[in-house]
Amino acid sequence: MTLAAFLTVMLIHLAAAMSPGPSFVVAVRTAASEGFTTAAALAVGFGLGAALWAAAAMTGLALLFQLFPALFAALKFVGGACLLWIAFQLWRHARAPLSDHGERPPRSISSAVRLGFVTFAANPKTAVFFGAVFVGLVPAETSLAARLALLAAIFVNETLWYIVVARLCSLPRTRAAYVRAKAWIDRGFGLLIAGFGLNIALT
Repeated sequence: MTLAAFLTVMLIHLAAAMSPGPSFVVAVRTAASEGFTTAAALAVGFGLGAALWAAAAMTGLALLFQLFPALFAALKFVGGACLLWIAFQLWRHARAPLSDHGERPPRSISSAVRLGFVTFAANPKTAVFFGAVFVGLVPAETSLAARLALLAAIFVNETLWYIVVARLCSLPRTRAAYVRAKAWIDRGFGLLIAGFGLNIALT
């Protein structure tokens, strides 16, 4: 695998990571409501999810989905259901008051990583995306070391992008705006995530 191909994969993945999706919505909301540290842990979960689907694509899962569409449909249904559950929780607690300081007690680091991983892993279409990218840029003879380096780079790519999102959305002004319109913002985010979940499950 050439350096040019490696960098091309990274640029394509970064562009995909920056496109709005359920991970972005959850990241913005978590940073605004729970602060930078929790949102940064969430970013690590996203990175692990990206590395998982990239590794799955490398081992031929995307091809398996083509051969057994029922498996892909089942995973899409489960992933969509996970996102709908997250959306339901957001809507359900939209009117829940925050503390006197305008901050929700942050979840634990492990819980944030887990939420990030589940949110990202809920979209099996990511494996198809990576499979499509890898088929033309990662030759079959690529060494194990190069493949591991690629997975590590994808993890770093995804994690660093969402750490940037976490930093921007945890700024005092951003958090103050969230506190002022919490119920409306949470319901809006819930609807967005529900829409992503239905799109994953039904298309």
